[in-house]
Amino acid sequence: MELPNFLCLDEKGAIRLSGHRISLEHLVHFYNEGYSPEMLLGQFPSLSLSLIYKVLAFYLEHMQEVDAYSELCRNTIEEQRLAGRCEPSLAELRRRAAIAVVSDKG
Repeated sequence: MELPNFLCLDEKGAIRLSGHRISLEHLVHFYNEGYSPEMLLGQFPSLSLSLIYKVLAFYLEHMQEVDAYSELCRNTIEEQRLAGRCEPSLAELRRRAAIAVVSDKG
């Protein structure tokens, strides 16, 4: 998919609105939740209404590709979320805290 000048790929491969940290996926998500362009402006006040309309027009013209991209983003986020679950359990944290208290007294 060729991106217009108001969209760009960042260093991690995410599609963002040029000059902003806002991703195409976020705008599309809220739009698909029923937000109007004016409501999107309230959600993203650093954008202009004309830019929001351009992004939505791009989305509507490339819906299948953008939806596939958004699905890939959601899957990647879910994989990262699940991979992060290797943190210590609450029981392990309590055990470590108890050891720290004992060693401080000794």
